[in-house]
Amino acid sequence: MAAALDAAAGTLLTVFEAARERTTSRLSGAQLRAVMVVEQHDGINLRRLATLLDMLLSSASRLCDRLVAAGMLEREPGRSDRREISLHLTSEAEWLLAELRADRRQRLAVILAGMTPEGRRALLAGLQEFDEVARHRHPPEPPVAEPSAETRPGERATATGPGDWSSGEPQAGWSSGNRPGGIPHGRSTGDAPSGWSGEAAGGGWSRTA
Repeated sequence: MAAALDAAAGTLLTVFEAARERTTSRLSGAQLRAVMVVEQHDGINLRRLATLLDMLLSSASRLCDRLVAAGMLEREPGRSDRREISLHLTSEAEWLLAELRADRRQRLAVILAGMTPEGRRALLAGLQEFDEVARHRHPPEPPVAEPSAETRPGERATATGPGDWSSGEPQAGWSSGNRPGGIPHGRSTGDAPSGWSGEAAGGGWSRTA
């Protein structure tokens, strides 16, 4: 069963990658993942970002430098401690992510339109149960307490809990609202199959009355 699911998931990943190549080709996979983490954790500091990305602090710092230079991230003094830098998305990054998700949903809607209503319902139910079990086994990490001393160059930031279960994008969730890496719920796109609501490919397919 696991092997069959792994093979079938490859098609879904291909759809996601095709959307990424069209809308965010100027960003590497690591850069896109960092942008999505900052979107989910607005105002995150560098140490926390490195933890969630499972990166060395120095590597995360260089990654942020490139994203700032590309106009994707902004650095601001922290609200609680102005000596600490917080990270925020730029309007360009927000637009880029919106384009990515719109493209992804459109591609998924085309495939879902070719499925039977029963198949769509079974797919959604299975993915929602998969998400629930995965989140129960690997709950989100609690916030990491920030030590006063700076981490030495090259030292890996450590987490206090198990890592996210997704391999591609952070906090993946098939039924998540706007979490990156999942199939986010979206507004009607008008391309849903007949008899289905317009949250096409948003993880929110629902049968209309």
